[in-house]
Amino acid sequence: MSKQKTATSGAKVRKTFVNVLIHIFLAILAFIWVLPVFWVVLTSFRAEKGSYVETFFPKTYTLNNYVKLFTDTSILNFPKMFMNTLIIAIFTCIISTIFVLSVSYCMSRMRFKMRKPFMNIAMILGLFPSFMSMIAVYFILKALGLSEGSMIRIALIIVFSAGSGVGFYVAKGFFDTIPKSLDEAAIIDGASRWQVFTKITIPLSKPIIVYTILTSFMGPWIDFVFAKVICGANADQFTVSIGLWKMLEKEYINSWYTCFAAGAVVISIPIAILFMFTQKFYVEGMSGAVKG
Repeated sequence: MSKQKTATSGAKVRKTFVNVLIHIFLAILAFIWVLPVFWVVLTSFRAEKGSYVETFFPKTYTLNNYVKLFTDTSILNFPKMFMNTLIIAIFTCIISTIFVLSVSYCMSRMRFKMRKPFMNIAMILGLFPSFMSMIAVYFILKALGLSEGSMIRIALIIVFSAGSGVGFYVAKGFFDTIPKSLDEAAIIDGASRWQVFTKITIPLSKPIIVYTILTSFMGPWIDFVFAKVICGANADQFTVSIGLWKMLEKEYINSWYTCFAAGAVVISIPIAILFMFTQKFYVEGMSGAVKG
């Protein structure tokens, strides 16, 4: 019995030691991840100008960086850029979510000719970065008259949402976990495919809907490459990513660097609000999910 107790206590000690090492490692990773965010927040309140300072913590703090960000529109009109991005992100989110969920449901529940080849093609296309096609996309939009003036917003919405349906694999995997017997029972009772999709599948798919909404919103919100190519020199149509990039250019960095940090904090607010708003639906969906 003493040997068994010794072995048990030794195993507990080893397990405790391993857990301590794991927690230390995770704490270090968390510190590394949080440190840049913490630094950006501090810099957004820094009163000293320029990108180079002697100390990590600001010597003096001020709210003028946020005030300047929204009031000084003589060089960089951040409020206009913010509204441009918000409009593009909202419409893209709505269209993309509808596309992704519709395609995912069709791929999961319906059987038709060329289904597997289509899925294979979509997977292969997903291996290539989307910006490989940006030059061709730009000239197509230019030929359609969507590369100038207020039409740039429509062009960006089309670019961000048009190919979203190809990214259906994650949502399809979730739909596959919902028992098909529910669909069959509803169809026997006289429900159409549309009613099955809207009345049964969607209410049971809140987690994947939340995931799709978040990713669809964040895509255009943080994109820089496509926005820069399509907007070109049309400053009135710039998005926040272009605006923040402009603040770091040589002629602006000395006076706009701290405003850049303030802008980085501001643009995180809509994503945080969207996440907090949709989180409860995610939890409800997980707690009420059907077990297959």
